[in-house]
Amino acid sequence: MLSAKSLFQEILDDDASFRLFCSIAAGGESQGGWENGRISALVPAGLRELAPKVARHGADEDKHGRIFNALLKQRGLEPVAVPYETDYTLLLERQGIGLAHDRLSREEPLTERDIIVYLAHSRVTEQRASEQMRLLLKHFADHPTLGRAVRMISRDEDNHLAYCHEELLRFARAGHGRTIQAVLRECAHAEIRVYRDVSLAVMSHMGRLLRWPRAKAAVLAAGIHAMYAYERLVGWRRMVSLEQPVLRDALGGPAVPETEYA
Repeated sequence: MLSAKSLFQEILDDDASFRLFCSIAAGGESQGGWENGRISALVPAGLRELAPKVARHGADEDKHGRIFNALLKQRGLEPVAVPYETDYTLLLERQGIGLAHDRLSREEPLTERDIIVYLAHSRVTEQRASEQMRLLLKHFADHPTLGRAVRMISRDEDNHLAYCHEELLRFARAGHGRTIQAVLRECAHAEIRVYRDVSLAVMSHMGRLLRWPRAKAAVLAAGIHAMYAYERLVGWRRMVSLEQPVLRDALGGPAVPETEYA
């Protein structure tokens, strides 16, 4: 019987599929670290109080990339090149979502609207990340190899999502509510399309590595398309709502190194 746990266990047990999974995850996290690092350096003068939080966000993403690379090293594996069609962060940028890399590569301060776009983009993508990590946490929190990493990253992703909610609500109170909702909707609709396409691509690569029969691959693809249909109809709404998080000032301190997690 197919389930999220059995599917991921199959990927985890095979060196080639595990290598691809960790390489994709590490690449995405490292890219997020670079983006947040550049944004923190370019925060406009009137919003400099945000810079340490953006930097903390970036430091967490960099840490996650190191964690996935460490998981590979523990198995005696080297990272593999990430296939273009599985690169979630790159494909989102190609859709015009978030701040373009050529913009972040310049030494020109960002605008207030740029910061709102960054936070809205992060609110949408961190929703996805938090949900994915909670799913892994549900099934693998006590796994002897993966469990500690899952607990570390899941905690961070929840903090990132709380931070995005809190900061966007602050901008909404300052009169940017309509802009925020418009950007959130645009990001959410683009993200669900990219997530569908990346999910199909990842499953296709995994299927070849694990030699899945056509019937199994077809069932998984149908599930991905069904999830997209649901998200396109109503599921996207969870990505655009804003509410005050229980945990306030979630990124108000320095990044916690891997060694300091329980």
